[in-house]
Amino acid sequence: MIEPRHLRVLHAVMKAGSFTAAARELNCTQPAVSQQIKALEKSVGTPILARSGRDARLTEAGEILARHATSILARLTAAEEEIAAIAGLQAGCVRLVSFLSGTATVIPPALATMRAERPDIEVTLSEATPPRAIAMLRDGDCDIALAFRYPDLPGTSPRTTAAYPDDPGAEKADDADWNGLVAHPLLTDRLVGLLPAGHHLAGAEKLELTDLADDTWVLGCASCRRHVVKLCARSGFTPRMDLTTDDYPTVIGLVGAGMGVAVLPELALSSVPSASIRLVPVVPTVPREVVALTLPAHESVPAVRLMLQHLRSAARLAVQEPSTAPH
Repeated sequence: MIEPRHLRVLHAVMKAGSFTAAARELNCTQPAVSQQIKALEKSVGTPILARSGRDARLTEAGEILARHATSILARLTAAEEEIAAIAGLQAGCVRLVSFLSGTATVIPPALATMRAERPDIEVTLSEATPPRAIAMLRDGDCDIALAFRYPDLPGTSPRTTAAYPDDPGAEKADDADWNGLVAHPLLTDRLVGLLPAGHHLAGAEKLELTDLADDTWVLGCASCRRHVVKLCARSGFTPRMDLTTDDYPTVIGLVGAGMGVAVLPELALSSVPSASIRLVPVVPTVPREVVALTLPAHESVPAVRLMLQHLRSAARLAVQEPSTAPH
């Protein structure tokens, strides 16, 4: 019989990389962790970890067990929270992770509504971009992950709609990174060109990426950077990437100072200094899908379902509100 407590210890060892680090995370002793792993190996009848000094790596059997452990533990956690909510023992907790522009636009009104309606539900927030946010969701470090993708780029799979009686907007994502997750569509934004006010195309109504082929580029976070490079390659050139940063305000500041041009999602451009920046739509339009991802087991947890509802409402408002930035 495989016990959940043994699976939790295995999960901690794999996340932490060693028995000692796992013991610190679990707030117990290293011998206690070792005993739990031995008990698990006795239950399954074969070694699951190969020890080398302070490090530990999975055996073939261990890899199979670890793969199932994440899903099993997620389902157990969901069941515990759902039962506790029904029993009135606790209001629940929702752990969110989001990329930067989502944190700045969609998350604040959703959290404000959640707190006003249910102040007894604890909500935590951390920032990470895909694929890190997706890894955190799979590892059980969050309940909902805001993520995005560019569906028109080569290698991106089409979506497959699945029937969810309580939420017809929910979709199963068959994209490789999203396999087995449930995606709740929030909004679709587009890429916009950022030009210094003195740029020769600053007054244009639209531009193609090839119009900026000879410019110096300021590129944002790693995920968006990869997509922009792919788009430029598809247009027949490689952007000159002298300046890169994970911080959108820094991108905007560098462009405003005349250090280069940039292409950013419109969601990241809620406030741009009008005197130094010009925004020009990129053609053809490059859409970016923004979704809330969760595990199937988490959808039945009342607190998670309510948070998803407020995220969808906040996203609708974000789309409806006119941009304050100049075009």
